[in-house]
Amino acid sequence: MKKLSTNEWIAVFVVIVSISFFAWGDRVISLINSTGFGGENTEVVNHQTAIVPDQSGLVVQDIVVGTGEEARVGEILVVNYVGALTNGQIFDSSIARNQPFQFVLGSGSVIQGWELGLPGIRVGGKRRIIIPPSLAYGNRAIGPIPANSTLIFEVELLGLQNISQIQDEPVF
Repeated sequence: MKKLSTNEWIAVFVVIVSISFFAWGDRVISLINSTGFGGENTEVVNHQTAIVPDQSGLVVQDIVVGTGEEARVGEILVVNYVGALTNGQIFDSSIARNQPFQFVLGSGSVIQGWELGLPGIRVGGKRRIIIPPSLAYGNRAIGPIPANSTLIFEVELLGLQNISQIQDEPVF
């Protein structure tokens, strides 16, 4: 039996993720829509829209292109998100907690898939990110997320703040 190269393993992974997403994507999308994440006047784009993974297996798809400022490394992003496994099980949601999540893009405080998948999103935008295990938690199980899991996130950028603005503000 031939030993597969890294690129061949990536190709196998992409095929498996694509098949899984097409098989269970409707369930994930309906769960995301049922959380109210789509908003009143928006709807999650059909999962069969053309999506092309990069070499790492990361898939980034804009669902709604925002009209505000563009997110850049070093800025504080304020987001709402829903995270699901490829079988449709939602494992986390800032919406369910009614508490947007804040982090500094590029600081390493979130998984690598977010660090790579969120630069360029605009305020008001919604983005689907399909993250391979190598850019998420790898072979570690984290809470309800099994080891070696592909993660699907729907992320809405609510606002941005430049971290230097916070550091320059006087403290009273």
